[in-house]
Amino acid sequence: MKLWDKGYSVNKLIEDFTVGKDRELDLYLAKYDVLGSMAHATMLQSIGLLEKDELDKLLAELKVIFQLAEQGSFVIEDGIEDVHSQVETMLTRKLGDVGKKIHSGRSRNDQVLLDLKLFARNEIREIVELGSKLFDVLIAQSEKYKDFLMPGYTHLQVAMPSSFGLWFSAYAESLADDYLLMQAAYRIVNQNPLGSAAGYGSSFPLNRQMTTELLGFEQMNYNVIYAQMGRGKMEKSVAFALSSVAATLSKLAYDVCLFMSQNFGFVSLPDELTTGSSIMPHKKNPDVFELMRSHCNKLQAMPTQITMMVNNLPSGYFRDLQIVKEVFLPAFQDLKNCLEIAIFALSEITVKAGLLDDDRYKYVYSVEDVNRLVMQGVPFRDAYKQVGMSIQSGNYQPDRRIEHTHAGSLGNLCLPEISAKMASVIACFDFRRTDEALSKLLK
Repeated sequence: MKLWDKGYSVNKLIEDFTVGKDRELDLYLAKYDVLGSMAHATMLQSIGLLEKDELDKLLAELKVIFQLAEQGSFVIEDGIEDVHSQVETMLTRKLGDVGKKIHSGRSRNDQVLLDLKLFARNEIREIVELGSKLFDVLIAQSEKYKDFLMPGYTHLQVAMPSSFGLWFSAYAESLADDYLLMQAAYRIVNQNPLGSAAGYGSSFPLNRQMTTELLGFEQMNYNVIYAQMGRGKMEKSVAFALSSVAATLSKLAYDVCLFMSQNFGFVSLPDELTTGSSIMPHKKNPDVFELMRSHCNKLQAMPTQITMMVNNLPSGYFRDLQIVKEVFLPAFQDLKNCLEIAIFALSEITVKAGLLDDDRYKYVYSVEDVNRLVMQGVPFRDAYKQVGMSIQSGNYQPDRRIEHTHAGSLGNLCLPEISAKMASVIACFDFRRTDEALSKLLK
């Protein structure tokens, strides 16, 4: 059954190609399509296009379909193109002509826009919650290991003293900035496109503010053409935010893999978090972090993929946009999996004490010795040359005292300030508005 059927058949090769993976991917969107239909039907009744008893029947049946979607029992039947067609078919089978009325004033164009936004809004929430948990783990590990020194590197050469406290909290603060970008993406998502129909509005007196409030959106996409132009743009904006989180996780995973190698030996994981080799009995591999790195690098390619799919399209709807779903919808679960693994593994990681006692790292103190001479009145360039010459001659013996006090340094990690930064970002996600609206709609 096709909503656009006009009495002729489409070649099966063409039909299969144009439907593509929609029937599979639209299962991600099923419950959101139902929520949109509930809000739309409620609005139609308010403007006289549905009777009160018709609305009651529609809402009751839509709630049944919603439960099927929640339980994973919703299916798109053979011969039905997409989730929108399936929901309308189920309503029409059960309610007859009443089911056929629900599409008044909308198009599959604004339906899929709405579904994608409702889906992305919910997925962003879950990613924010997981990111907050990972942040807490990083801050806790930073506090726990703040006095455990390690060498810092530039160009992968030993550079200056660092600490595991500094290392863990660097990634915590990186997440705070990632979620600032996520907040911007969330606000782009959290705008109602419903009522834009095929991109040019409707002659029905649609109450778009009503559906905006019923679905818990912050505001609407006002211009109906722009609402349609937002397809692809919204996904790309979210993809950049997801890729930012993924970049932080990828770099962290790389560090762990590097630091776990025997040449470094800075960190270790419990045996049950490592894997072995089929030929080398001594191996304990950090596969979990290697896979995290690869998943996150794949996610970082997503903004470019989406850009190439939607680039240079004129205004209006085009079928090219359908393919965006193939990379966009599964990406959230990929990132959630990585966040969950990072939370678990980083909670279990241990670090090695006394690393800087090893003479191979003695030159890490050279800048400290230069700075001590400067504090005694020696010009910096002269102090630099003096320490450099002692290193060159092989006579350098470091003073291993560390006296860093400024904000964000070894002796002053600013963990409360970094935590406050993240808390202020998280507080700006207005999830309560959405919860209250959807709870009321489903009640």
